[in-house]
Amino acid sequence: MVRWTLERGLAAAFLVMCSVPLSLSLSAGFGDFTAAAQNATISSIVVQGNQRVESETIRSYLSFSEGDAYDPGEINQSLKTLFSTGLFKDVRIRRQYSTVVVVVSENPVVARVRFEGNKDVESDTLRSEVQLKPRTVYTQARVQADEQRIRDVLARQGHYDAQVSAQVIPLGGNRVEVVFQIGEGIKTKVRAIHFVGNEAFSASQLRYVITTKRTSWLSFLKNDNMYDPDRLGLDRELLRQFYLKNGYADVRILSSNADIVAGDGGGGFLKPNGAGFAITFEIYEGPRYRFGYVDIESALPSLDVNALGGAILTKPGKHYNVEKIEKTVEALTVKVSEQGYSFGQVRPRFDRDPVTQTINVTYVIDEGPRVYIERINIVGNYRTEDQVIRRQIRLAEGDAYNRLLIEAGRKRLRGLGFFKTVNIETEPGSAADRVVINVVVVEQPTGEFSFGVGYSTTEGVIGDVSITERNLMGRGQYVRLGMSGSFERFQVDFSFTEPAFLGRNIAAGFDLFHKEVDLRDVASFRQRNTGGNLRMGFPVANNTQLGLRYRLNREEIFDATRNASLAIKQAADEGEVWVSSLGYTLAYDTRNLPQSPTSGIFASISQDFAGAGGDVQYNRLILDTRGYYPITNKITFVGRAQGGIIEGWGGEDLRLTDLFFKGGETIRGFDRAGYGPRDACKDPTTGARIPNCSQDAIGGKYFWATTAEVRFPIPLIPESLGIDGAVFVDAGSLWGAGNNAIEAINVDEGSFILDTSDIRLSTGVSLIWQSPLGPLRADLAEALLKADFDRTELFRFGASTTF
Repeated sequence: MVRWTLERGLAAAFLVMCSVPLSLSLSAGFGDFTAAAQNATISSIVVQGNQRVESETIRSYLSFSEGDAYDPGEINQSLKTLFSTGLFKDVRIRRQYSTVVVVVSENPVVARVRFEGNKDVESDTLRSEVQLKPRTVYTQARVQADEQRIRDVLARQGHYDAQVSAQVIPLGGNRVEVVFQIGEGIKTKVRAIHFVGNEAFSASQLRYVITTKRTSWLSFLKNDNMYDPDRLGLDRELLRQFYLKNGYADVRILSSNADIVAGDGGGGFLKPNGAGFAITFEIYEGPRYRFGYVDIESALPSLDVNALGGAILTKPGKHYNVEKIEKTVEALTVKVSEQGYSFGQVRPRFDRDPVTQTINVTYVIDEGPRVYIERINIVGNYRTEDQVIRRQIRLAEGDAYNRLLIEAGRKRLRGLGFFKTVNIETEPGSAADRVVINVVVVEQPTGEFSFGVGYSTTEGVIGDVSITERNLMGRGQYVRLGMSGSFERFQVDFSFTEPAFLGRNIAAGFDLFHKEVDLRDVASFRQRNTGGNLRMGFPVANNTQLGLRYRLNREEIFDATRNASLAIKQAADEGEVWVSSLGYTLAYDTRNLPQSPTSGIFASISQDFAGAGGDVQYNRLILDTRGYYPITNKITFVGRAQGGIIEGWGGEDLRLTDLFFKGGETIRGFDRAGYGPRDACKDPTTGARIPNCSQDAIGGKYFWATTAEVRFPIPLIPESLGIDGAVFVDAGSLWGAGNNAIEAINVDEGSFILDTSDIRLSTGVSLIWQSPLGPLRADLAEALLKADFDRTELFRFGASTTF
């Protein structure tokens, strides 16, 4: 067309043969034609080169249609749109007179996707991560993105130098096979975790807070010892929240660095092959604050502020706790809404005094914007059901939008442990007073296979194996199958829990169990229990939980030895009995770190009433209280008091297995079942020992025990090793043999029972090691006060861990 225009211009110039400038003739002719070309009408659109994609589908992506004026801008926009579909590897659009021709070259279709060279990560895992799947369209961009996804998966498994490249094999029919060639390389793990700047809490305590764990001898069963940047970000937030809950309002996690190290990572404990990561958290703790005055300030007319006082959990004089502030804000928001202010919002205002190290809190209540929730979208939950996520948000479509309640829901979702990340985003709805909430989650594995090993001086080697799923079939349900045992015990159990029974904040479930215990070294018999529980639990107040249960089990004493006490032989002769009981446990827990607390209280009361059917009738009550008080940042005082009582009713006496058996687990320095009522095996007249009789423990109806312990770091031992010392004093007693035992021993043999309520007292020292394999504890104790018939032990050791 350009050549034709030039020829026309030259002919015009030759004919005119005048002094009119040539440039004017050329520009005038060219401009007229261009305008005419652009304004020409498109008579038809022809699609060529397509094999799978319908011509009409391709035309639908064009920004022009037949009858429109030809516009190069629209042509360019259509090219971009067609390329952005990912369906084509090449697109050309040209004009033939009034016809526009669209020529496409389609991307091939993926027939198969294979993985080669992967050993540590299964192909099914990688297949679920990549975008390229059979019957999808192949593009180079998708291949490159999938290569990076595979590298990310391998990195989470510790393969940071992994190499991934895709090989594309044509199969004919415009189909291809994609083969990802993988070189995993050396596996790098977390060899050491260090903390810098921590004064209030030891490194071993902070390791309980974070999710990343150090590599131990048996870490191959879990992936929590792999360096993961996302997990490291979560750990920083967990550390920050932990300090904020314990009074350190100025805390900052300054950095979290992961450095490649060789050898044992500086811990001196492991000698793994290859390099690994040493993770260092740098912490600025700041001073520890307490709450000053706490007040409510309202801008809402007619709001009854006095009715809101019960929702305030932040008490003057108590240590600053951000968790209690958040729960107070949520509770106040709900109470304000109940008074008719659906859009009321509560925000805490702080007045910090660094001199007195107090923080005054004023809860300011005013009315927020009148915005309703139009829709809640759940994104990324390929396995977890929507209802599991929605019940943590506790808001629904049509409710008043409240940012603080949404944030509280996000924290509850993160606390489930089902998701790697949880983000809640908002976008405008269909009207100015409508908002759309998008809950975006990234799921993570919730199943776990674990086994534990341990040792104690009472049972010897201890072991357990379990399979756990915390999100069964995506319904948020918990299920566990476990088996444990030692040379003296074997147990298998199955548990199921529904965390939202009947759609309410009630955890309900059941347990099935079978247990056999060999007590022949302390009581000359073996015991077998088989049965199950029905249970439910729910919060009744802040930090307070109530659990209800029904238990049905079959108990049996068997294999009584020839030298067993007559009380034991009589119990064995009775055969099996059925125990049907109803019970409850009310527990209050404010411990700052349940695994290794330094402050807080745990208290519980538990009662069981047997006789709702079955062969046994008794009423049993047990109290237990533990308190933790920080003397200094490094020294903690621990106090414990416990006690129990059991009595028969309805004319029924207690069986041997119903009674309490106590020993070194309550008063250190005493053997297993080492104190309490015991068969004397002596003739009361002559005092001679009765032949073929064991001085067996026969249990008691009443007990109490107390402990006072001071835990402290051991000088000259690096804190990073997690070794602490302790000094303690234990005291208690167990007395009150059952009437059945008294009758069996006194009437049949004329012997008598050794039974006294005298105080037993012991003192000693302990070594506590938060080792990479789990908590280890050794106690060296001396019994200062004891009965002549008690059995003592000098050394007690216990260790257990789960991998």
